Amino acid sequence: MKIIAFISTFGGLLFGYDTGVINGALPYMSRADQLNLTPFTEGLVASSLLLGAAFGALFGGQLSDRHGRRRNIMFLALLFFGATLGCTLASDTTLMVIFRFLLGLAVGGASVTVPTFLAEMAPAEKRGQIVTQNEFMIVTGQFLAFTFNAILGNTLGEVGHVWRYMLVIASLPAVILWFGMLIVPESPRWLASKGRIGEALKVLKQIRKEKQANEELTEIKTSIAKESKMKKATIKDLSTPWIRRILFLGIGIAVVNQINGVNAIMYYGTEILKDAGLGIKAALIGNVANGIISMGAMLVGIWLLGKVNRRPMLIIGLCGTTTSLFLIGLFSMLLEGSPALPYVVLSFTVLFLAFMQGAIGPVTWLTLAEIFPLGMRGLGMGFSVFWMWIVNFSISLTFPMLLASIGLAMTFFIFAILGVFAIAFVHKYLPETRGYSLEEIEQHFRSYDDEAVHSELPRQVKQ
Repeated sequence: MKIIAFISTFGGLLFGYDTGVINGALPYMSRADQLNLTPFTEGLVASSLLLGAAFGALFGGQLSDRHGRRRNIMFLALLFFGATLGCTLASDTTLMVIFRFLLGLAVGGASVTVPTFLAEMAPAEKRGQIVTQNEFMIVTGQFLAFTFNAILGNTLGEVGHVWRYMLVIASLPAVILWFGMLIVPESPRWLASKGRIGEALKVLKQIRKEKQANEELTEIKTSIAKESKMKKATIKDLSTPWIRRILFLGIGIAVVNQINGVNAIMYYGTEILKDAGLGIKAALIGNVANGIISMGAMLVGIWLLGKVNRRPMLIIGLCGTTTSLFLIGLFSMLLEGSPALPYVVLSFTVLFLAFMQGAIGPVTWLTLAEIFPLGMRGLGMGFSVFWMWIVNFSISLTFPMLLASIGLAMTFFIFAILGVFAIAFVHKYLPETRGYSLEEIEQHFRSYDDEAVHSELPRQVKQ
């Protein structure tokens, strides 16, 4: 099982690397002798991947349901490889945007297919631990992107097309993922859902003890029989108040995850530090600190999930990120032109990421997994993740233009204001889910009509 998890989470590693590498590559792409990017085309190059990811996430789950988790991951590996080479060899902005969009389809597909595959392959007692490995691999991929950017920028920074070397590195894990999946079996849950019971049992015996394999197959068949009788939620069901409420909450939580501008920092960290006064080589090194703190904070966040209630953990995280954003804006005004400013900005950026990756990120994905009942999980997760990527796309597209037109301080004040709205949303609408079964959570949402939504206080967790 360890080998299966290690190989398949290369999809998460690619997700992280491809979203993080643009951070260091963009300043070199923007040069007049390269792609000669303007603030608008900078945003377009960075955000086109995210638009592709929105659609990749929307349709990736359906494709893996139809063709199998393993086969879909292998196809995504090929798409990662081909699109990476396309970006590396792009001769103009148009081609870069096209191939970044295709790369985004792979990123979005991996964001839904890999966790599903891991959840279905893992034994119940280790499911949480194994699925969260994918989240850790995502931030590891971003850390590796920042590290390679710093190494290449400081050793080959005078070479105009050094950005091509930064991008092409992502082709290596894509090759490892494709060849690795050749030795990985298909999900037994998917095989059983297609009536291939014998193959499902064979796979289970490869990754479980024989008695456990037989017991798990019985559970899978029972679960599939129940699901086949269950009515799945559709768009028409939005006329039902409790379904509308829970979908509104899911989309809201997904949007809250993005409107603090986290990915503006992850994608444009080098530009932010340059704007604050650092040289490009020093800015690239500074971003490695962002990668290190993201990895460490993610591990702490995963540990905290089992010990702290979801709602206060999310609110504390949002308070931390909002305060960090406000302080970046404030000191950008007070220390404008000072040689100390870039180091102050970097310090608060690191603080921001500690709260983001240590509290907001882990709680977001766990909460989305908990609030949707089985009958509407496909609809709810699909819509929520789609809107998460769309907001990510919108912020990434507009950030360079905001930076160029209103400056560093005002841009971060805007994110801080959005953070206040995010805190208010979570405080008003998010119930506590830790300590409740999925059935109890569903009943909680069923028990209030639209009028009660606005007056009902979040429930306290069971002790």
